[in-house]
Amino acid sequence: METGLTLVVLVVLLAVSFDFINGFHDTANAIATTVSTKALPPRIAIILAASMNFIGALTFTGVAKTIGGKIADPAQLDFGVLVVIAALLAAITWNLVTWWYGIPSSSSHALIGSLAGAVIASAGWGQVNWSGFMDIFKALIMSPIIALVVGYVLMNLLYLLFSRVSTPPVKVNRGFRYFQILTAALQSFTHGTNDAQKAMGIIVFALVAANVQQDASHIPFWVQFVCALAMGLGTSVGGWKIIKTVGGKITKIEPINGATADLTSSTIIFSFTQLGLPVSSTHVISSAIMGVGAAKRFKNVNWGVAKRIVITWFITLPISAIIAALFYLVLALFL
Repeated sequence: METGLTLVVLVVLLAVSFDFINGFHDTANAIATTVSTKALPPRIAIILAASMNFIGALTFTGVAKTIGGKIADPAQLDFGVLVVIAALLAAITWNLVTWWYGIPSSSSHALIGSLAGAVIASAGWGQVNWSGFMDIFKALIMSPIIALVVGYVLMNLLYLLFSRVSTPPVKVNRGFRYFQILTAALQSFTHGTNDAQKAMGIIVFALVAANVQQDASHIPFWVQFVCALAMGLGTSVGGWKIIKTVGGKITKIEPINGATADLTSSTIIFSFTQLGLPVSSTHVISSAIMGVGAAKRFKNVNWGVAKRIVITWFITLPISAIIAALFYLVLALFL
């Protein structure tokens, strides 16, 4: 019993660490366009993002319930806590590797792939709830495609609208630069409503597996609070390498582009949060930026960087699953 509680505490510490790393890994999601257009100074943008991430993380629990019970039933796993430890170690490892190389990969893909890989290593393919896993997988794949299309269409509509008015482009951009402050806050809030919940769900998964609580659909407030705090603190640290990639290397960002991309991505993220489905904020925002960039001029998008991002989208799930399986097999030898 004492060993079991020790492992649960270790899970909480790792989950909080994952949320902290997720915060600085994904800071670019909320503020990259705002910083690149000089709508806000970097320090102020980070404070705004951290605060709104914290508030957003305390507001919803639907995604946490999905992570906690839809990929696998924690009550049916003999070594469920060990599965969670392996999954978190793998997700953290992949996040740090991609952060170091400045690749805007998905913390969501990493965590979900890692959890599935660890479950398979522990109990076999049959213990994965493939129906629930595919619901999550579809959301992860469809959300960036929707963001690309919506960003492209919305940007074209705005170009059409402002081409028919006599307002000088300088004034239009100035107005959108102020509007970007609002969209950055909204972006940070929606990021908290979705991303921070993934660590909440993984903690609940471990609590049920260890028989600390019975219901995977109940998210204790202390779990919400520590995950929200970790996400907010991580965001305050910032991820400057990824900010450079998202904010400038995909396409040249002007205030009207940045505000449109932020509005597009925050709307999509929040819509999936309402459905209780986890999405990758990194992928959604990167895709929205590609969409608004392509609307201005297809060649304006750096498709080389975009290709590298897309490749990372597809390799993260299998690589994180393999890493998690290896972690589980090593841990099982010693624990």
